[in-house]
Amino acid sequence: MSATEKNTAAAGTASASRRNEKVGKVVSTKMQKTIVVEVEMRKAHAKYKRIVRSSRKFYAHDEQNNARVGDVVRIRETRPLSKLKRWNLEEIIRRSALAQVAEAEAAAGIAVES
Repeated sequence: MSATEKNTAAAGTASASRRNEKVGKVVSTKMQKTIVVEVEMRKAHAKYKRIVRSSRKFYAHDEQNNARVGDVVRIRETRPLSKLKRWNLEEIIRRSALAQVAEAEAAAGIAVES
């Protein structure tokens, strides 16, 4: 393998991150720069083959405090940031209806005060 092939192979692995990603719903934003995301998993029961739903909560870092309760977000695995935080907010996939109403009221309130 030549040096240029090694460089292109290394560049390919750097861009395609191997970190785990999950999609879930924000259930709490009460902490500073931290959100709690509930991820629902659906899996067939080993013996009965029935689809069983289970959920798990993950603590994720939200630097700008953009996420609101009810938003559907994508989180990515990262190094440990605190005792419980091992995930980082990657993107907000869909805003909740409640978050959109709150933003509209906030914008209207700013317009009234000005």
